[in-house]
Amino acid sequence: MNLTIDLTPLEIRKIGWHALTSLIGIARSLKFLLEYDKGEGDYTELRKELFKEQSVTDILNDMQKT
Repeated sequence: MNLTIDLTPLEIRKIGWHALTSLIGIARSLKFLLEYDKGEGDYTELRKELFKEQSVTDILNDMQKT
């Protein structure tokens, strides 16, 4: 397989699934996939909104207090 070519997202998923199931089997591969959740929203934008009134120093000071 030539991995230097561009692959579509579907092709990447197929190759990844084949590699994973070949190595650890289908049951363990399914358990692995169930560990991940896409979640909701935009993590970066949520954090920007959450900490918009604080400086990095403020955040670090709060972390050190706990």
